[in-house]
Amino acid sequence: MMPGFIHTFIRVVRRLLALVAVVLIALGSAAFWWLHQPLVAAGEPLELAIEPGTTPRGIARDVVAAGAKTDARLLYAWFRLSGQDRAMKAGNYEIPAGTTPRSLLQKLVRGEETLRAVTLVEGWNWRQVRQALAKEEQLRHDTAQLSDEAVMAQLGRAGVAPEGRFFPDTYAYAKGSSDVALLRRALHAMDRRLEAAWSARAPDTPLKSADEALILASIVEKETGRASDRAQIAGVFANRLRAGMLLQTDPSVIYGLGEKFDGNLRKRDLQTDTPWNTYTRVGLPPTPIAMPGKAALLAAVQPEPTRALYFVAKGDGTSHFSASLEEHNRAVNRYQRGQQ
Repeated sequence: MMPGFIHTFIRVVRRLLALVAVVLIALGSAAFWWLHQPLVAAGEPLELAIEPGTTPRGIARDVVAAGAKTDARLLYAWFRLSGQDRAMKAGNYEIPAGTTPRSLLQKLVRGEETLRAVTLVEGWNWRQVRQALAKEEQLRHDTAQLSDEAVMAQLGRAGVAPEGRFFPDTYAYAKGSSDVALLRRALHAMDRRLEAAWSARAPDTPLKSADEALILASIVEKETGRASDRAQIAGVFANRLRAGMLLQTDPSVIYGLGEKFDGNLRKRDLQTDTPWNTYTRVGLPPTPIAMPGKAALLAAVQPEPTRALYFVAKGDGTSHFSASLEEHNRAVNRYQRGQQ
């Protein structure tokens, strides 16, 4: 009887093993199928916000709460079985149609947050920067109710005027991130650019500090109609600073007028004293008047050697440069008054 029992036992074991194999194959096939099924139907992408410190189980629940068509328990099991459950990153994500459990995990592990971008334009003043950031609906506007002074204090620059302190560039940001973080990046970018420019300054520069270079660069930025004139314009201002002459630059007067400027610069405006009126005060104004770009920064510290003390716009974007007042007056008559 023992041999018969053994044969029967072996047959039962084989059948059980075969059944287990079938079940495992079925489960594997189902898992493979599920891993490649879209979590999001066609239409609007899902918006997923994962707060720092959220557990893998909590992330699975957040995904389902955002509208994903799956069971949070299955998703959590997948995160655990993948071995990458602790590598998922907090952030703001868009989950587009066609995203599968497999591709979702990859996105979360890589931290592929939804990015927007805002451009700060060369020559913009601080008021324009604040207006541009206020229009970014996906930014968190933490500075909205803060004064200029309070904003700079938040950035660790208490007592520093914000004008010109932010580098003009295009900045990508994650949806829901703070405007303070974006401003901090732009501030540090200008710090680096200004430091590099000041380190490369010409040995005979009349500028006494990097801050003065920033102020002059902002004037050069606003005065330049064509890039090829930029270094020579900087050279004119450098010559005037050396000679102790008034800079007599209209953009600084306009800046001093602020919101009172109506687009028409009048003689009385040139005669109305403000800290930024370079027709009434010798030397550089107390702050920059705009955000200078890299080229303007370099021009300010490496101006083109020139004998010119004057320049006037020719009407085509370029400028006419003059070494004497007599020549300058002739140029003004020709290009500004239409006299030959």
